[in-house]
This record gives sequence, C-alpha cells and structure tokens, in this order.
Amino acid sequence: MTARAVEMKDRLPLSVCLGFGVGTVGVSIMLNGVTAYFPAYMSTVLGKSPEIAGYLLMASKLYDAFADVVIGTLSDRTRSRWGRRRPYLLFGALLSAISFLMIFTPPAISDGAVTLYMFAALVIYSTGYSLFNVPYMAMPSEMTASKYERSRLLSFRTLFVSLGQLLAIAGTAGLIKWGGGGAHGYAIMAYVMGLVILSAMIASFFGTAKAPHLEVRAKPETQLDTSQIALLWRNKPFVLLLAAKIFQFLSFASVAGTQLLFMLNVLGIGYTGQIQLAIVQNIVVALSMPFWLALERRMGKRNAYLIGIGLMCANSLSWVFADNSITTVGLLARGVLGGLGSGGMILLSISMLADTLAYDRELTGLHREGLLSSIAAVIEKTAFALGVAVIGAFLAAAHYIPTKNGQIVAQPESAVSALYVAYSLLPLALFICNAACIWFYTLGARAAAPVPVADIAADAL
Repeated sequence: MTARAVEMKDRLPLSVCLGFGVGTVGVSIMLNGVTAYFPAYMSTVLGKSPEIAGYLLMASKLYDAFADVVIGTLSDRTRSRWGRRRPYLLFGALLSAISFLMIFTPPAISDGAVTLYMFAALVIYSTGYSLFNVPYMAMPSEMTASKYERSRLLSFRTLFVSLGQLLAIAGTAGLIKWGGGGAHGYAIMAYVMGLVILSAMIASFFGTAKAPHLEVRAKPETQLDTSQIALLWRNKPFVLLLAAKIFQFLSFASVAGTQLLFMLNVLGIGYTGQIQLAIVQNIVVALSMPFWLALERRMGKRNAYLIGIGLMCANSLSWVFADNSITTVGLLARGVLGGLGSGGMILLSISMLADTLAYDRELTGLHREGLLSSIAAVIEKTAFALGVAVIGAFLAAAHYIPTKNGQIVAQPESAVSALYVAYSLLPLALFICNAACIWFYTLGARAAAPVPVADIAADAL
C-alpha cells in the first residue's frame, strides 16, 4: 500500500474534525476571556489591586493541578456508552458556562466578601474547565494512527482557536464597550459569552459521537505513583515538551495579563485597539493553517515550531518601540506578525503533545493518555498561574493605580515601564527559553523516525 493510500485510510471525516474542533471555541473563551479581562475587571471596575487578581488566579490554578490529575485518571478508567472521554465534555460544558457568568456578575456584597466570592467562583471555573479540557486534549492521540492526520485534525482545532480568541478578545471588548465599559458592560459580555461557551462545548460532545476512540481495559492502569513517574521519564519527547510548555505559558500569562492594560495605559487606544489587534491576529491564525501544515511536512514539527517561535520573538520585540503615537498600520502589522507566529505555535505544540501520547502508548504498552494530558495541563496552568501572580505583584510594586467603574487615570512612569517589560521584554526572553527546550526535541523533527503507533489501529473503534 502506498504512503498516500495509507494516509487516506487514516483520514478522519470532515464532520468529526469539525465536531472536535468546535469545542475549543468554548475553551478559548474560558481561558482568554478570564485571563484578559479578570485582572482588568478587578482593577478598573471593582477597585481591587492587580496583585489581588493575580493571587486569586494563581490559587485557582494551583487547585487545578489537583483537579486535572484526578479528572485525567478518571477519564482513563471510565466506561460508558459514550466512550471514555465524552461524558466529561458534557458535564464540563454546563459547569464552565455557569462559572463564567459567576465571575463577571458578582452579587452586591462588601469589598471584603468580593475577594472570597471570586476565589470560590474561580475554583468552580477551574473545575468546569478541567472537566472539559483534560479529556478533550487526550482524544486526538486516540483518533488516528497518522501523525500527519493528527496535525490535520488539530488544524481544525486551531481554526476554532482563532475564532474563540476573536470572540474572547475582540467580541468581549466590543460587548463591554457597548455596555458602557463598567459593571453593566461586563455583565452583558458574561451572559453572551456564557451562552457561546455552552453551545460550543455541547456541539463538540455531539460532534465527536462517531470519532474513533480506545476502550478502557478491564484492569485500570493509571495512577500517579513512583512507577508511573519512572516510566514518564523514559518518554523524553514528552518531558522536553513539558519543559517548553513552562516557558510558553509563562510568556502567554505575561502577555494576556497585561495586554488590555497596555492598550489602555501605554498606547491610549483602549478597547478599540484591543478589538482591532485581536481581529487581525486571529484572522491570520486561521489563514495560516495551510502554510504551517505544508511547512511541517517539509521540515518536521520541531523545526516548523522553531520558526513560529522566531516570529513571536520578533513580534514581542516590536512592542518596545510602540507608544501613544502608534498608527493603525503599525498596530495591524504587529497583529499579522503575532498571528502568524502564534498560529504555528498553537498548532504544532498541541500536535506534538498528541504525538508524545501515542509514542508513550507504544513505549510503555499503557493507555494513560488522560493521565499524561492532565500532567501537561497541570504544567500549563501552574506556569500560567505563577506568571499571572508575578505580573500582578510586579505591577503593584511599580505603583500601578487601580480604579473603579472603568475609569482611566494617568499612571506613574514606573507603572508604564513595568507594562513595557511585562508585555514585551519578558515574553521575548521566555520565548527564547522555549526554543532552547524544543531544540532537543526530535520526535517531530524531519529526520526522526515515524512515531511507532501501530497498535492504535487495532484498538480504535
């Protein structure tokens, strides 16, 4: 059988690719909506310091570390007529939509009680997010034996990531601005986006009904003990990818946690600039998928990913030279550069994760995709939480002035300088560290042997 025939045999139906991909619209809104707007909501509507917002996000993400492992392990062992993973998608959808609404529509309570309420809301948010996302991210490694078909499947996910990010950044900003920029605007945004989150995640539950999957074995295999950890270290590509993800999500936290504040207080273009930048970035992410798929086939996932990081470094550096004289052309040019780089990073990093899960199955003989996905999620969220908390403390130490009811005030020079560091220079350094880790990753390199996953064909339904 020719390579082309094998590839077509492994090809997933378009309906399954779309059904899987649409779920990430809800995931993107959950992640980016809260990351981008919770610090701004706390510091410009509720009058709380960015430091408090950062600590709350960090605490909820650390709780996530526990929830992710539990949910990943349970999904490995689950038996149901819907398969191992899909029941969690349904329950996660319901809890995710409810928690998003809770965060941006708090009740009228005292200032002291708001902090406790927000912590509880963020814990519920983290639980809903984990219920959906951990099993969801374990699914691609089970759905096809072809590493190229995984990339094709995940390119649909990345297309929907761009749509989700567009809604999470531009759509939310538009709704908040339309509602007056204060508490009323955030409430309108929460109701609309909560409905979108629920719809997208439930659509993914139904859309993956015919997706190939692995059934759980009679004897459960996955529990996080010393033997599992020892086996984990044998999967060097997975370990290197985890190391890279630490720097990747620290950089994402730094950018996401300061972008709106940078637009408001440094560039002076506020929600309008946020909307314009998000629209361009995410259109470019979507349009760049054929380019990144072709580049992967030409030079391998690792090398293509390194090109994506290079573009992200150039984009980060460009913000050093931006100020309140920025033109629309200058803003949109940065959006194009950032969208092209992030499109490659998003697609190829998640595709490499799916490859390492399949490689682990061949290496160990164990079906522990949920457990490994949860470990990756713990690494991502812990790094992200640490990044958000550090940035919040950094801005507070730089004397950033919080306000209420959407008011914008002149920030001291120290706070403006801190925003430049957090939005430009720090991400640049972290992207370079990310590249250093991926440099030693060979599973996705063009010269590397194909991922040995022949056993999946016999196990998949």
